[in-house]
Amino acid sequence: MRCPFCKMDNDKVIDTRLSDAGLVIRRRRECLTCGKRFTTHERLEEMPIRVIKKTGRREPFERGKILSGVLRAVEKRPLSMERAEELVDALERELLDGAEREISTQRIGGMVMARLRAMDEVAYVRFASVYREYQALDEFIQEIQKISDGDNGKNAEAAAPGDGGSAADNGQI
Repeated sequence: MRCPFCKMDNDKVIDTRLSDAGLVIRRRRECLTCGKRFTTHERLEEMPIRVIKKTGRREPFERGKILSGVLRAVEKRPLSMERAEELVDALERELLDGAEREISTQRIGGMVMARLRAMDEVAYVRFASVYREYQALDEFIQEIQKISDGDNGKNAEAAAPGDGGSAADNGQI
């Protein structure tokens, strides 16, 4: 492994730990040339997931895009960064464990909304307002009314055609 400080490839592993439910190996390393320490993460290379956009275009799944959207939705809410990352980790794990290698943005968005709704209704409405592209205030009010009527997230994924069940439907996050 090349040292990020001196660019030499002379290091030793000081500590090794499993993280992320055993899917990632975290290694703490020390460069034998400059003496500085750094961390590397090893992850099993899996078959890539491709996302089918609304236009029909396909692109590689990017975890960072989902995390960015979730973080915007939970901004100024009483949810920690760790909870947001756990949500995205669970979603990514569900997608990787599934048999499908191509998944529509509608399905992914529905899965995110179901998880957000179980965590924080305000964050759910924020995410839904962008995801569902509300064009009028009435659409936004109808979504809030569904929540206040006690829908309890049963239809969070229903608005995304072709969706299957998710871990959030079973109370998992």
